[in-house]
Amino acid sequence: MSEAAERTTTRHIVVALGVTTIASLALGVIYIAGGQNQLEGISLALALGGLGYALIVTARRILPQGPFTEDRHPLASDDLDIAEFRKDFDTVYDLDAEGTVESGEGLARRRVIGRMLGAAGAALGFAAIFPIASLGPSPGRTLFRTQWKKGSRVVDDQGNPVHVDDLEVGGVITVFPEGHVGSADSQTLLIRLDDHDVTTRRGRKGWGPRGYVAYSKVCTHAGCPVGLYQQQFKKLLCPCHQSTFEVDTGATPVFGPATRPLPQLPLMVDDQGNLRSQRDYEEPIGPGFWNRGR
Repeated sequence: MSEAAERTTTRHIVVALGVTTIASLALGVIYIAGGQNQLEGISLALALGGLGYALIVTARRILPQGPFTEDRHPLASDDLDIAEFRKDFDTVYDLDAEGTVESGEGLARRRVIGRMLGAAGAALGFAAIFPIASLGPSPGRTLFRTQWKKGSRVVDDQGNPVHVDDLEVGGVITVFPEGHVGSADSQTLLIRLDDHDVTTRRGRKGWGPRGYVAYSKVCTHAGCPVGLYQQQFKKLLCPCHQSTFEVDTGATPVFGPATRPLPQLPLMVDDQGNLRSQRDYEEPIGPGFWNRGR
């Protein structure tokens, strides 16, 4: 490549990397200022487009073009090799007759490209940091807890306490912990199976006082609200994908895509006859993200 052509190529690469740097910084500024989808998209397109153009031109014009093959030969350089090396070296360094370096314009051009590539990469990396903030804070242990606590009073969707005499056998209502009516992760189905204490599964004795059982309303398949109760068969049905749960055996899934029972809330009755929770659910509610891979 002639020196003039190399100068022109270097200019194109530097301009493209400059566009990448400026567009990347603009993307960061726009995001910090509150964001605007169209401007962010344009900035990102310019940043990546400039970087791609610079890399392609560098690969096609600046870097040596292959393929290269060389037969094995003695390591010692002959006069022709030395002359060829000196000629190639002169294209980078302008040497005088005595071999002294006069200028390094060719090498300097490559250094400019390297520096601009570093600046463009740093600016693009800087801009890429900010969207991470859009992921929000780490959920920590919040996915493993709801608003139910030891002694939380059971209330209906109007905030009224639920008394043991409020529901007849076969009755069902949606309930919440007092003070958290409408809480998505705490919505619970309260069902009265009998007028005597019931135990749905081994290890859950005392969880169903006076025939009341409480299950999370959030389906363990996809998180839809389980709201249909078939009293005759004692089954709960999720209307989204028809997962069916057997209420009197701990909400065990018997049909549909759900593979995990609905978590059961242990209940108790206080001195006034109002229903309360013994504690929170013993396992996370909703889809079984927490036990994947076990």
